[in-house]
Amino acid sequence: MQLKQRQWLNPLPGLLVLASISLPVQAHNPLQSDGASFWAALLAAMMLALFWLLYALGSIKRPPRLWRALMFHAGCLICAFAVTGPLDDWAETSASAHMVQHMLLMVVIAPLWALSLPLPQFAAVTGRWGRVAWQPLLKLAAYPLSLGYLHAAVVWFWHTPRFYVLALEHPWWHLVEHICFALTAAMLWWAVLHCTERTRSWALLALLFTLMHTGFLGAILTFADTLLYYPSHQFDDQQLAGLLMWVPGGLPYMLAAAWLGYRWLRGIAADSEEGKYQ
Repeated sequence: MQLKQRQWLNPLPGLLVLASISLPVQAHNPLQSDGASFWAALLAAMMLALFWLLYALGSIKRPPRLWRALMFHAGCLICAFAVTGPLDDWAETSASAHMVQHMLLMVVIAPLWALSLPLPQFAAVTGRWGRVAWQPLLKLAAYPLSLGYLHAAVVWFWHTPRFYVLALEHPWWHLVEHICFALTAAMLWWAVLHCTERTRSWALLALLFTLMHTGFLGAILTFADTLLYYPSHQFDDQQLAGLLMWVPGGLPYMLAAAWLGYRWLRGIAADSEEGKYQ
């Protein structure tokens, strides 16, 4: 059974890469643009392709579990759609499309990559050079609440009117914005989803803090009585963007918090049950 699973996984990355390449050509996307938009989109596509390729090569040397591999590939496919697909083009004129792009990076793609635990596959390819890159990040995972603060600073920084418009009008800054969202969100989700008993309470606080401040930002966008960012945007579209961040964007944090709380209570119950027999 394990041999069949490995044989099935080997051609999977190639098929998914072909699928991700074919997705953006179905509609207008940044790779069909000119100038800085094209080069920024090309760099984003190359970075994602390299990231994906390293995992695919590592999977040959150290095959992952099937469900973890599917999560990683799903995250890459969604990232390809979000960053190089038509959604990126729609985000230039629609605040709600821009918010969908942000939410995909922060509450869909990042947790999928964190749950997939891809480090063994990357280590199989990069060796000690890769460990030099991610060992400091793994040490930061012991401080989930600090990572929650860092992610919050990034979210609010890029949602201030000046820097929101900067990212919207300049493709290179838009790419930097996406990298900031994806990196800090992935670090936060890693610290939360792979927390230890010692850091579980801090991970739960980090989730609740993130749920509160993103919900507050969504409420600001929803109930504002004027356009906050771009004069060509529609007012009701800005309200929809706020609702997307406030409601669907908060569900992953609530589910993760409920899961952590359940694990915490189950651990307390197990300890008390064990104490009865001592």
